[in-house]
Amino acid sequence: MALRALFLNTTLKYSDDTSNTEALANEVLDIYRENGVETESVRITDYNVLFGISDDMGEGDEFPQILEKVKAADIVIIGTPIWLGEKSSVAKLLIERLYGSSSLTNDKGQSIFYNKVGGVVVTGNEDGAKNAAMSVLYSLSHIGFTIPPNVDTYWVGDAGPGPSYMEAGTDNDFTKSHVKMLAWNTMHLAKMFKENPIPAEGNKME
Repeated sequence: MALRALFLNTTLKYSDDTSNTEALANEVLDIYRENGVETESVRITDYNVLFGISDDMGEGDEFPQILEKVKAADIVIIGTPIWLGEKSSVAKLLIERLYGSSSLTNDKGQSIFYNKVGGVVVTGNEDGAKNAAMSVLYSLSHIGFTIPPNVDTYWVGDAGPGPSYMEAGTDNDFTKSHVKMLAWNTMHLAKMFKENPIPAEGNKME
């Protein structure tokens, strides 16, 4: 039973520009691929995602394309840069749209996000990594994802202007250890859900 992992990059940059958040996430995805997990990376800015609290905002809205990828995934990792100590505005937009989709149900009547495992990757040159991670992980848990232990990996450079993650190098023992924990703990739990999904008792959408 092959696992699928989806990385949703909420950088403010578009695909023609490099992303430090993506560079850190790739270290997690490398571990997935080494262990037979199918992976896909998506930049939210490459899609026309409209504001709103719905799974489909109608004409011109490309969020439904992203939602189909989420539905097919067993592991969903959200990546965000830090701006003013917070997750990015794109991360907020994405989470609001996922929240607006959480009333959709699987074939057992549970939220479509049940039996999916979540995690977060954060990069930046200022304080706020744990604040951003806390916000993303709580949001995922609230809408039905399961959050294993130690599934936040982050890198924060010196305060103020300075080298970014790719410029500074990736040889940070703390970050590397959390990359491993994020990858392995999400894989472990996702495998468990493949064989033993959460029973549809007391958690059906009313």
